[in-house]
Amino acid sequence: MKLALRLAAKAAGRVSPNPMVGAVVVKDGQIVGRGYHRAYGQPHAEVEAMHRAGDQAQGADLYVTLEPCNHRGRTPPCTQAVLKAGIRRVVVATLDPNPRVNGGGAEFLQSKGLQVEAGLLAEEARRLNEAWFKWVETGLPFVIAKAACSLDGKIATAGGESQWLTGEKARAFGHQLRHQLDAILVGVGTALADDPQLTTRLPQRTTENGKRKTENGPRDPIRIVLDSRLRLLLDAKMLHLDSSAPTWIACTEAAPKEKIKAIKELGADVLVMPEESGRVALKPLLEELGRRQVQSLLVEGGAETLGSFFDQRLVDKFYFFYAPKILGGKTAPGMLAGEGVQRLGEALLARDLKVRKIGPDLLVEGYL
Repeated sequence: MKLALRLAAKAAGRVSPNPMVGAVVVKDGQIVGRGYHRAYGQPHAEVEAMHRAGDQAQGADLYVTLEPCNHRGRTPPCTQAVLKAGIRRVVVATLDPNPRVNGGGAEFLQSKGLQVEAGLLAEEARRLNEAWFKWVETGLPFVIAKAACSLDGKIATAGGESQWLTGEKARAFGHQLRHQLDAILVGVGTALADDPQLTTRLPQRTTENGKRKTENGPRDPIRIVLDSRLRLLLDAKMLHLDSSAPTWIACTEAAPKEKIKAIKELGADVLVMPEESGRVALKPLLEELGRRQVQSLLVEGGAETLGSFFDQRLVDKFYFFYAPKILGGKTAPGMLAGEGVQRLGEALLARDLKVRKIGPDLLVEGYL
């Protein structure tokens, strides 16, 4: 099952809105087939693993990180393929929370005489697909906050300089996150100050003959800007990209109609959302993103936007980078703005903290 989980993780950023799934076929104590769901629309993990096992799948055990589906989507039901291959025993890490599947695949296989066991490394399996599980169970995307600051919590100097606080390896980690997640969000202040592209800039992996290996190439996330009154400039880089991912601008009814039209003519989508305290209401925005099958959202800034997400308890996970620098300055901006809390008893509590070095920088990651 650990191998199946490692296989599943290879497809990070490739399978949404499907979950990452890995499978291993074992016969007489030997691994005879392995597979994973490589990309949305391609064969599921079980099918690939059993195909690789061939005739040896007859009477074998199948280890799979998620309950086999028992319904037809873009591919046939995996339960039928399991029966056809002659598998005798199926070990599942976790059941599928999808109402169309939940327990149905396991029950169907049991009804056909197969031995089915569930729960092996279930926590690890849920963690692997944490964004997908949240989206299926709540309809909301899994929200990840990322920020980089000095050791004393400053994201820029008192004079406003911020590039680059962290080193190359930390920035590469951030681009890897962009590749893996469905969407990235910034506030219009960041968009105006930095004119970011919000694309994924990672080196291409190549095959031995030097040809581009598209399966492992970097993938751009959907770009989202919080811009209640559409202050974004029409010559902003993100509105003129050669990218397969779209750009969405979230505004309120206060946005000028002519600016909405102009942005749409440039190929971006404009989401007119409810207003809250003069800004785009975040919870309705997340609900809309969920309806659009955005399962994971990376919030990168700036401080006001990050602060609003933390204030409203909308962050699920965070990545905080700390550069080995001390900036000081009472006017230098901190990592989080927003309202904050008035009393220590109201503080957000982090759990499952991990600390590691990424190049010269420290990365603190955790959940709320």
